[in-house]
Amino acid sequence: MNNKTMGKLFGTDGVRGMANMGNMTAEQALEIGRAVAYVCKKYHNDCRIRPRIVIGKDTRLSGYMLENALTAGVCSMGVDVLLLGPLPTPGVAFITQDMRADAGIVISASHNPYHDNGIKIFSRTGYKLPDAEEEEIEKLISGRTLRDIRSTEDQIGKAKRIDDAAGRYIVFCKNTFPENLTLDGMKIVLDCANGASYKVAPTIFSELGAEVAAIHVEPDGMNINAGCGSQHTQDLRAKVLATGADVGLAFDGDADRLIAVDETGAELSGDQIIAICAAQMKKSGQLANNLVVGTVMANVGFLTAMKEQHIDVAVTQVGDRYVLEKMLASGAVIGGESSGHIIFHKHHSTGDGMIAALQLLAIMRATGKPLSGLAKIMSVFPQRLINIDVKEKPPVEEITGLPAAVKKAEEELGGKGRVLIRYSGTQNMCRVMVEGPTDEITGRLAETLAGVVRSAIGE
Repeated sequence: MNNKTMGKLFGTDGVRGMANMGNMTAEQALEIGRAVAYVCKKYHNDCRIRPRIVIGKDTRLSGYMLENALTAGVCSMGVDVLLLGPLPTPGVAFITQDMRADAGIVISASHNPYHDNGIKIFSRTGYKLPDAEEEEIEKLISGRTLRDIRSTEDQIGKAKRIDDAAGRYIVFCKNTFPENLTLDGMKIVLDCANGASYKVAPTIFSELGAEVAAIHVEPDGMNINAGCGSQHTQDLRAKVLATGADVGLAFDGDADRLIAVDETGAELSGDQIIAICAAQMKKSGQLANNLVVGTVMANVGFLTAMKEQHIDVAVTQVGDRYVLEKMLASGAVIGGESSGHIIFHKHHSTGDGMIAALQLLAIMRATGKPLSGLAKIMSVFPQRLINIDVKEKPPVEEITGLPAAVKKAEEELGGKGRVLIRYSGTQNMCRVMVEGPTDEITGRLAETLAGVVRSAIGE
């Protein structure tokens, strides 16, 4: 389980909650903006220019409210704001570094429904803030130490829009695709989840030569992730089959995740995409330290496939920030999660759905194999994941009746599967995951364990 707990401002991926409630009010966003600006000024070294913070967002209705509140908070501390508008989270990370800003802020709740929103923060290097800096920001806000610190007169910050941010990011993504390859003649269906990629994704793939059909590219502020995107691929699968496309690519609301669909309509998880890419990288001599990083949620089939390819796997707790930490510590150049967060560290400092898709397509082009053929590298063990809304988060081992139920389930699996129970780092939710030899056994054991959790701490 991760070390972030209920009641804290930051979870495993920034601040998140229901828009205009709790930590996601305009008042709280203003305080976050002030705190981030204060920290930026503290570490700003160039006395010739004022500190600058980049702010981007996805397509949620509440993004307007939070964008203005954050901007006001930042400017009140004498720091300038560069507004990007709707742009994928990894695009904001890139622009932060590209424009040499002091920090980047993303307003997004990623794969959550529209009524939620969140605030993620990147350092000037394009990496998400480490726990220590997030804790510093939390202390500044909770201690109310910034209430009497403010800029006046000509020291108040300014805000301006950066009109070419999307174009810069598009060029950046295209440059990660091999120069000797094109997507000419390839039919691709994109599901942009009515989110931040709705403009940039079709442009990226069509400019590389693909015939693109894009669905869920009409955001209205409330339809982001609604029955579409990386968590709901039914429309994408149907469109791939109806059009005879070579591949379907699904992104989540802020486009830092990728889930793929092959030409037969079968869905590929992040684990499968990582397995394909890691094996190809090893063949081409690009897999540094013969290592890939995954999380405790990785499918057993992924671990088996990597073992068969003689590739080492380092396992970390759930959260792309922890995957990246392990990658940096171990020198790995690829890592990610089954949910579709995939980091290609040679290309970017964070998970990027566009870049992951381009690396997958490059392998299809270089090998001449269809995606269904590449996917044979890994056999997926049946997995059942059940999410339970909870009113509290006691240590998992202290949930009444759960340790005994887990022991009984593991005995039935007999080493041919596993049980993993953990709390979400971004929601008040407990996740019960079971992998096993058959769908029947896996589903039955997961339902039993979920029932125990629901009875003990469910809402």
